[in-house]
Amino acid sequence: MKHLNLTLDNLEELLPEDFSQEQKAKAKTLFYKELALRAHRFYGGKMQTVPKAPVMGFNWFNAWYTPGVSKISTTIRDDNNTSYELTNRGNLVAVVSDSTRVLGDGDCTPPGGMGVMEGKAFLMKYLGGVDGIAICVDSRGPDGKNDPEKIIDFVKMSQHSFGAINLEDISQPNCYKVLDVLREECDIPVWHDDAQGTACVTLAGLLNALKLVDKKMEDVKIVYNGAGASNATIARIVNIAGADPAKSIMFDSKGALHKGRKDIEDDKRFYRKWELCQITNPRQVDTMEEAIRDADVLISMSKPGPDVVKKEWISSMADKAIVFVCANPVPEIYPYAAKEAGAHIVATGRGDFPNQVNNSIGFPGILKGALLVRARKITDNMAIAAAEAIARFSEKRGIHSEDIVAKMDEHEVFTYEAADVAMQAIKDGVARKEMTWQEAYDQASADIDHARKTTRALIESGSIAEPPQEMLNEAMQAAIDAVK
Repeated sequence: MKHLNLTLDNLEELLPEDFSQEQKAKAKTLFYKELALRAHRFYGGKMQTVPKAPVMGFNWFNAWYTPGVSKISTTIRDDNNTSYELTNRGNLVAVVSDSTRVLGDGDCTPPGGMGVMEGKAFLMKYLGGVDGIAICVDSRGPDGKNDPEKIIDFVKMSQHSFGAINLEDISQPNCYKVLDVLREECDIPVWHDDAQGTACVTLAGLLNALKLVDKKMEDVKIVYNGAGASNATIARIVNIAGADPAKSIMFDSKGALHKGRKDIEDDKRFYRKWELCQITNPRQVDTMEEAIRDADVLISMSKPGPDVVKKEWISSMADKAIVFVCANPVPEIYPYAAKEAGAHIVATGRGDFPNQVNNSIGFPGILKGALLVRARKITDNMAIAAAEAIARFSEKRGIHSEDIVAKMDEHEVFTYEAADVAMQAIKDGVARKEMTWQEAYDQASADIDHARKTTRALIESGSIAEPPQEMLNEAMQAAIDAVK
């Protein structure tokens, strides 16, 4: 077998020529899973803690620790806000999860979410210059059921150690209460990336997709497939950004949402879904086949595919249809199949297909912006400001139907996001610290550059080893063998 290069840029070349498009897509999915397992075992995870201050001689220990550090404790005691200057708190985010809905794999037990939470911390540091720490908590009560109050209590008690909290992979309906309570009762930003982060980047992609097809937000008919935390929040944010909810229809596992869904009305835990029942689908359309006919946009955040979204659904959509199929790890329909069915623009949550619409392009910059001005919360306006920043940055460097938003390796997008989010926080009155847009941009740029340089220095010095060639080829062979 030809060797994979370390950047994995020649991945497609190693797949058998006789593989169909679907087989190639399956093989790539399996390859990344096999590689992830081997690489995580090889490195022992992907995050570590390293000092940010020097030790120039023995007596520096007396300044970094006792007796000198006593002055830090008493200074913060007298003014808690100095904790942002005298400790790493101002650039530190806790990634908190109870691991009850990890990607498309469901409840993975509390430690089962660690790989994803470390992944969030990894991206925060490398893309946003933000330090993150993964914390997976057990939210089960004595009856074995997951209790949102346990997560709420944990975050409220630990908030004084962090500049912000990133909630992740908490199943619904608990996720709604956890976020809404903590946003109001904590004195630092609490951000639910599965919900708000996905909504932000989806809006960014939708804004640019609509520009390319020459349609206006207020005019388009939108169908949402899936009514979990992601899609429920996407619908809310898209409506705030100008969509007409009366032209939208959302589906959950039991059918279309509308005012007649007594099961949702009666279950107070699903209050976010009930809010959407009251403002969407006024004709109470019941079937996907009817709802999607002549729809301009499909946003699917449901269960992993393929074949969850049917080709015939897409074929019945309006001209120049926009299709977002973002289930992980496998989209509800593969992009090539959606294109064959007539979709004009297709986006997924994956980076190995065109148009990755994934929260990874949002949260590093959003959290960085909030931290720069020591925000007390992240408002909906701040999320929309981030979406508009992503869309503008992407449009400025050029967009087309196969490239509607910036990618993770376009690091400047995160500095623009951070600066715009910081300015919106000041405008919304939730910032503790004032700065100009340029000051926010420069600080974000410097911190991101420092994180990338530090990582490169560790690689170049051998402190972070290069992945073994054998590991890459074994993962590829295992994937090919599984598909054959």
